[in-house]
Amino acid sequence: MRSVKQVVAIVVVLAMVLSALGLALALVLGGLLGGDETPQQPRTGPAPSTTPSGDATEPPDPALAPFYDQSLDWQACESDADHECARLQVPLDYTDPGGETIEIAVLRVPASEPGQRLGSLVVNPGGPGAPGTSYAAAGDAVFRAPLLARYDIVGFDPRGTGGSAPVDCLSDDQLTDFLAADPSPDEPAEVEALVAGLEAFFDGCVERSGDLAAHVSTVEAAKDMDVLRAALGEGGLTYLGASYGTKLGATYAELFPDRADRLVLDGAVDVSLTSRELNLGQAAGFERALRAYVADCVEAGACFLGETVQEGLDRIVAFLEEVDREPIPAPGERELTVGSAFYGIITPLYVSDYWFLLSQALEAAFAGDGTTLMLLADTYASRTPSGSYTDNSSEAIYAINCLDDPSSTPVEEIPAQVPDFLEASPTLGEVFAWSLVGCRGLEVEPDPSTRLDEITADGAAPILVVGTTRDPATPYEWAEALADQLEPGVLLTREGDGHTAYNSGNACVDEAIEGFLIEGTVPDDGTTC
Repeated sequence: MRSVKQVVAIVVVLAMVLSALGLALALVLGGLLGGDETPQQPRTGPAPSTTPSGDATEPPDPALAPFYDQSLDWQACESDADHECARLQVPLDYTDPGGETIEIAVLRVPASEPGQRLGSLVVNPGGPGAPGTSYAAAGDAVFRAPLLARYDIVGFDPRGTGGSAPVDCLSDDQLTDFLAADPSPDEPAEVEALVAGLEAFFDGCVERSGDLAAHVSTVEAAKDMDVLRAALGEGGLTYLGASYGTKLGATYAELFPDRADRLVLDGAVDVSLTSRELNLGQAAGFERALRAYVADCVEAGACFLGETVQEGLDRIVAFLEEVDREPIPAPGERELTVGSAFYGIITPLYVSDYWFLLSQALEAAFAGDGTTLMLLADTYASRTPSGSYTDNSSEAIYAINCLDDPSSTPVEEIPAQVPDFLEASPTLGEVFAWSLVGCRGLEVEPDPSTRLDEITADGAAPILVVGTTRDPATPYEWAEALADQLEPGVLLTREGDGHTAYNSGNACVDEAIEGFLIEGTVPDDGTTC
């Protein structure tokens, strides 16, 4: 399943769902940007450097000089003349800088107050696989006025994603079938179908993407980000990464500690965990979020799920079992399978303001109509009603994650793993247990240079690590762990629900992050908002 995804990326694409339901996006955004405000906590500590030493274009390897010397040719974007677009050239393989090259798509939103401009803020929404250009282009739906005023917001599509040599593994129809497969098979035929689907997926990556399939790792994307920094003329990187973007940012700080200036890692990933530990953590995180959703329904009274939280959770489990036995009608000639139902349920959990959509979807599905739940599942996968996909994030996530960690648990060993996952998530645990099969069928061998034994960012300026206490996709414990692992890590906590913290209605968090990025003021380690 998708490991991590930035909350506002979902806000943007959920416009499709809201439109289909006859709801106004502005209405929901109004709720998203208000709410759990708490007083600003004092911010003290040394300011990060704003002028790292050395020439901005000095390459870490002389062979990379042609890439570090390039200038970006900014032009009005075809999709939006208010934004500027450019292409960045990087080597396909950093061990062979004289070989094949690829281009990285870059989008810039110029600072709204040029006279007060501080520089470039590079941003990444997570995934892995979500396009950073779309994230930057979302503007004030994503970033608040103080950052928009003082920084050029620069988003890029990491290699293998969006407009940056996108990795391709399946046709649109094949991808739809792949995503609809049973995520927790309980019959031999379903297990065989799951394995065959994964093997066909990775075969397709090699057949359709060639050498690129072996070069979309996080380490290579972090190296691209340093080339981008140089092309922007910045001596140090100022960065806001969300969800998987925190792993990308931490990797950058490990590789280029002297170039890591003001880094904010929001919705942090514990980069020390194994694939099994990450899946266990997410199982617990989504269970926590689902329980909070059901509790909210029960506390409101006359909850359609039941009179208690446990009754509500049991009703959801029973529904998934019913759909597993017999899919229900969905738009067109499609059927809502248990795989699509699962993704439809977890999508609104990323943003507590969208819990009402989950209630509408479940009530309709209980009555035999899978339309809204399927729309939510399609939103998660970036699938349009016509059957095409707005980006390749559902393919890139597998390609990137499996290069970073190609481990795969044999199918015959999964049943023994299930009890631990059910303990972490009695409602959804089996799905997360079966996700351990993950990289079955991966054929490419990542270069050893793309693997880091540990990430400490020793020698970097203070790095602000942000966690939300009831984050479903990147559990709060991961933020605690990453802040502890990073030598310059400083932990900022948001008490609340939903995925990531910035611009989620908590003034204390927003001001702390903006104070760090704009003024260089480092919050006290352990500040809670």
